[in-house]
Amino acid sequence: GAPSCSGSRSLPFEFERGRSESSGDEDDDDEDDEEEEVEEEEMEGDTGARFGTDDGELDSDDDGERMINLAELTPYIMCSICKGYFIDATTITECLHTFCKSCIVRHFYYSNRCPKCNIVVHQTQPLYNIRLDRQLQDIVYKLVVNLEEREKKQMHDFYKERGLEVPKPAVPQPVPPSRGRPRKVLGSVFRIPPELDISILLEFIGANEGTGNFKPLEKKFVRVSGEATIGHVEKFLRRKMDLDPACQVDIICGDHLLEHYQTLREIRQVIGESAVQDGLLVLHYGLVVSPL
Repeated sequence: GAPSCSGSRSLPFEFERGRSESSGDEDDDDEDDEEEEVEEEEMEGDTGARFGTDDGELDSDDDGERMINLAELTPYIMCSICKGYFIDATTITECLHTFCKSCIVRHFYYSNRCPKCNIVVHQTQPLYNIRLDRQLQDIVYKLVVNLEEREKKQMHDFYKERGLEVPKPAVPQPVPPSRGRPRKVLGSVFRIPPELDISILLEFIGANEGTGNFKPLEKKFVRVSGEATIGHVEKFLRRKMDLDPACQVDIICGDHLLEHYQTLREIRQVIGESAVQDGLLVLHYGLVVSPL
């Protein structure tokens, strides 16, 4: 008459007691042993069913390590510019796309847009908005066998062939403990060379009829040396816009038609602040086709 702990266990217990009373004391132990063996077999069968195996053993393949082919990870560790593995992985902070450092720096010589998503990284200085991704680079070196060693050897050979001193790897300096709020440690940043001291804004003022088809100038903000001349600016415009040789390019600053030999530094000094807008030297250019 005592209550059982679980309804599923009360019926076998009462069934065993009924059989033991009717068959006598001698068969009691044997039948109990048989019932225990049946229950153990049923439990083993249930265990196998629960874990998806016939013999009740755990599937060792599911618990073991899964080998991944490197080709599956290649799209995530490959530079879309050079089609090789990341070297000095560098990420654009505006869109979080990553490239090799040398690839993205070279790309920004000609464009201020991301090579992948075409977003404007920065109007005048896209190098301000890129950062080295050392964690990703460490992952690439661990995934690709001997990649780091090959890169170090190539760099060593490059400097030795040119008689230059091989740069030593940067060793992080220990930060002395300080009281109060911890300071944020800034990583390396790209600095503009001091010789690029003039920023210019190239504004289009139209073209006469018959000039023909030309590509619009995508990059109108340019950082150059003050020693650059108007002749250099004209060559830049002709190459970027694919202008016909018969097309004449006139460059104006304020009310002054500029000559090829004039340097940008001289123009800024002579014309003064009237030629400067938000720190930019504003140059207007027009296209004219000489009549045949």
